[in-house]
Amino acid sequence: MRTTEQIAAARTIRQAESGLSWGLVPTMGYLHKGHLALVRRARAENKRVAVTIYVNPTQFSPNEDLDTYPRDQERDLQLLAAEGVDLVFMPGDETMYPAGFQTYITVEKLSRLLEGSARPTHFRGVATIVTKLFNILRPTRAYFGQKDAQQTVVVRRLIQDLNLDVELVICPTVREADGLALSSRNARLSPAAREQAPILYHALQAAEVALDTGKREGNVLRQVMLDRLKTAPLARPDYVSVAHPDTLAELERVEDQALLSMAVFFGAVRLIDNLLVTASKTD
Repeated sequence: MRTTEQIAAARTIRQAESGLSWGLVPTMGYLHKGHLALVRRARAENKRVAVTIYVNPTQFSPNEDLDTYPRDQERDLQLLAAEGVDLVFMPGDETMYPAGFQTYITVEKLSRLLEGSARPTHFRGVATIVTKLFNILRPTRAYFGQKDAQQTVVVRRLIQDLNLDVELVICPTVREADGLALSSRNARLSPAAREQAPILYHALQAAEVALDTGKREGNVLRQVMLDRLKTAPLARPDYVSVAHPDTLAELERVEDQALLSMAVFFGAVRLIDNLLVTASKTD
């Protein structure tokens, strides 16, 4: 496994085997089983696999947890070596955002909704860093998790709009046995919050059950999720959503597919989760 912090070195490694397929797994490090599932999928579908480790400052707002975001590069590299990764690119801020940097990419409408309404600059940072990583490493395929559902929608639109030559592969959310979606932020939960955190998944499941029993109104499904979240005293909802899976527009009524999603605070730790659901055709 080769590692580098330099753009030129990463490009040289990639271009030396330009005839082979490359899978890219962008991460912010502090790897867990969800990240490794993406790596294994990339390993199965490509001749070479590259992983990036970079905590991107431009996708954090001033009041967010950039300084406290968990990091453990030594452990990350051990895990990636065990998975047979070919290249790990782990640049510093001065490499990705050198002095005088002023060019950013915005996916306009999709970036304003859901997470974007609470974190206005988040997806500008995501779109910019993803485009830079695609440009540096030129992957055949890029692997993202469904857990960050809005991010996958934004990246798909980015690829389409800018005619980027990369295939987007979305992999299922990986969960703990109690249903909590794996996230690097889970490590920051207090024991009491960790015990209650699976309420996000349970609330999503409750809305899915309600949909399956014929309750298609968006407001009804949102209330089902809010009511279930109330059963966890430490949970403080930021938003709950029943949206179109492609446009992310809130739905008055679910006629076909819908993206159920939410963001919930446990103290200072903000967790997100989602489910893609389909209404029965026989209602």
